[in-house]
Amino acid sequence: MNTPQPGVSSPPALCIRASTAADVAALTTIYAHAVHHGTGTFELDAPDEAEMARRRDEVLGRGLPYLVAERSGVVLGYAYANYFRPRMAYRFCLEDSIYLAPEAQGQGVGRALLAELVARCETAGARQMVAVIGDSANAGSIALHRALGFADMGVMRAAGWKFERWLDVVFMQRALGVGDAEPAA
Repeated sequence: MNTPQPGVSSPPALCIRASTAADVAALTTIYAHAVHHGTGTFELDAPDEAEMARRRDEVLGRGLPYLVAERSGVVLGYAYANYFRPRMAYRFCLEDSIYLAPEAQGQGVGRALLAELVARCETAGARQMVAVIGDSANAGSIALHRALGFADMGVMRAAGWKFERWLDVVFMQRALGVGDAEPAA
């Protein structure tokens, strides 16, 4: 049994919840950092708040989850699922996206977000989830997806050019719910 040390408090709890319109400024800031400093997204120019709100509304309008992780009222990251491709035959296959504030990386925030995203997509009836990970050197994202049951599906070499270098795209996939064991409803 763990006995708390006198004078030592545990960190505030992490809360995973549905995003709201009030989160858009934080989402924009987190994503802008990823655009300007990371290779997980191949965007070169960070979208403004209006564009981030439009993108969020599009996901929510499809009935898909858009989640945030917060601690003590501070948004530390977000995750959402969207259609893998727009054609109707793909309607049971979703693509996940996860972005974390720099100070939230390596603390289990991404794992909590992705686990909740997977659970909500399974509940909604999705059958497959695909991760399209920018940069084959993105070890954190690749390890996170593997830890949550995603399998390596392939690498598209030199698919993007950012920060004056070629970047690969890593594809990973996992079944949701019954996967392909039963016909789609």
